[in-house]
Amino acid sequence: MSEIDRNRQLRRRHMHERQAVIFGVLLAAMALIGLGAAAVFTGNLDLPGLDRAIAQEPSPTEVMKPYPCPPVGAKPVAAASIKVNVNNATSRAGLAAATAAALQERGFVIGTKTTVEPYDGVARISFGKNGIAQAYTLLAHFDGATMFPLAVDNATVSVALGAQFDTLKPLDQVGLDPAVPLVAPAGCTPYEEFASTTVTPAATPAG
Repeated sequence: MSEIDRNRQLRRRHMHERQAVIFGVLLAAMALIGLGAAAVFTGNLDLPGLDRAIAQEPSPTEVMKPYPCPPVGAKPVAAASIKVNVNNATSRAGLAAATAAALQERGFVIGTKTTVEPYDGVARISFGKNGIAQAYTLLAHFDGATMFPLAVDNATVSVALGAQFDTLKPLDQVGLDPAVPLVAPAGCTPYEEFASTTVTPAATPAG
């Protein structure tokens, strides 16, 4: 056998040995990873910080504050007697102005029109202790709005138009009869209980 052939065989042997070592290390590493994953999955291995690493942030949800039922026997308030602040809680330009104009056509008195922090819902109606009947009257013009009581005494109500708001409820679906008392929705707090408690105002007022 020539010297050239001998060198070629040595190089081939060294290459095979090196490949065998590399594959062996890879297989051993994969086996260790598999064993570790199985131990973590079965709870036999606890890695500090692992829960924080794999935990997902919960989707932000609105914390609903207790809101009062309308006072017993309270009837809808005439739109002309209700002052409404209309606020845009979205990035859609002109939303507050357009909705304020639509409410004004229905007889409401429009107060301020501003932009407030984003709101993901349809609309949030905020009101003080003297504006409960006014707030329920306004609520009837929105489909899916929420109520948000504030620790104030005035009768002005505010509505923050959210990301899911499209348009006011059609007039023929409002369903208010000025001669019929307002109906208390499920989940509201009796007016007497609400009136005797202190309500913490919102961190960022809606109006």
